[in-house]
Amino acid sequence: MRRRLLLSTLAVAVVAILLLGIPLAYATHKLIYEEARQSLEREASSILGGVGFSLESRQPITTQKIAQEYPGRFITITLPGNQVVTAGARPPNGAGLLTASADAGGTHVQVSQEANEVRDAALRQLLLIGSLAALGVAVTVGLAMFQARKLTLPLIDLAETADRLGSGNARPRRRRYGIPEVDRVAEVLDRSAVRIADLLAASREFASDASHQLRTPLTALSMRLEEMIEAADYPDVVREEGAAAVAQAERLVAVVEQLLARSRHDRTGAAVPAPIDDIIAQQVEEWRPIFRRAGRDIRITGRPGLVGMTSPEGLSQIIATLLDNSLVHGRGTVTITTKPGANSVVVEVGDEGPGIPPELEARIFERSVTSGKGTGLGLYLARSLAVVDGGRLELIQARPAVFGVFLRQASEARLAEERVVSGPV
Repeated sequence: MRRRLLLSTLAVAVVAILLLGIPLAYATHKLIYEEARQSLEREASSILGGVGFSLESRQPITTQKIAQEYPGRFITITLPGNQVVTAGARPPNGAGLLTASADAGGTHVQVSQEANEVRDAALRQLLLIGSLAALGVAVTVGLAMFQARKLTLPLIDLAETADRLGSGNARPRRRRYGIPEVDRVAEVLDRSAVRIADLLAASREFASDASHQLRTPLTALSMRLEEMIEAADYPDVVREEGAAAVAQAERLVAVVEQLLARSRHDRTGAAVPAPIDDIIAQQVEEWRPIFRRAGRDIRITGRPGLVGMTSPEGLSQIIATLLDNSLVHGRGTVTITTKPGANSVVVEVGDEGPGIPPELEARIFERSVTSGKGTGLGLYLARSLAVVDGGRLELIQARPAVFGVFLRQASEARLAEERVVSGPV
């Protein structure tokens, strides 16, 4: 914007100077030559009058005196009887001349001047006009730079304020710039910052309250299930089902804890070195009966024995979300692949379905984005859980859909912790 302001102001100044300067230079040039001719005509008339007086009084015509009175002129006087008298230095051959003449009583006077003298005077005036034009352009550029800085710096500051609001730092700055339009924008941003701060505070309070309220009944549910297992008449069957229910309840408690950490902007989570195979096997065991009832299956491939930095409950929830997403939107066999990445451990989940529609591909992880068969929160929350543990969830392939969970390697996490603890050397 600053560049555009400078260029536009400079263009306006140059056009204005050209529109004024060119006619002024032309008029000045013409005026100097016209004044030179008129001056020669006055001199010729004056010399003619002096010569006429000398002739009437029968006094000699002194050319030396005439040359002294009119320096820089070459004067030719033609007297009655065609007698020619000259005064002044004769110009060199080839020199341009300006001339003027006067006649009276048979006497003819011609006064000449070298055109170079008039041309130099005209050039000096043109240089003066050009210097003033250059000075005007310089002053215009300086004023344009000052004005551009005065206008662009507040806009840059407002852009930083808007970026801070977008990043969650909703603190009003109360800064004004002396420009009514820009100050109005600043006031609107300050009011928006106050409203956003109130909304964020209310959201965090709601998340904390909801997490706290959910944690208590889930804990009571876990205790009640444990009591049911102990008091069961058919211990083998009930204990197996009860253990699965307790595991589900414990995972729900962990998910609530993670959501609470996310609401507090805690990005460390409870990530620990965890065996990926055990978490995947546990999820496959829970979801395989559901897939088989739908005529589908789950297959595990890749390198076994990988260890990644994650919270087991969070990764379980992410894989469960991906399996549920594949069950609802996908087709065929679901393949879970584990493999090491450059600096991560990767868990890929894909199926044989039609994949993600092109219009949703770029927005698949946004909140409330769905093809119409869900709430649009599953993938959004799954990515949030991955971020809490320092990982990420990405769409690797759209058609057929393949999602990848990228987890930190345990060795990389330990090196990072050691650098943080030891500090700079």
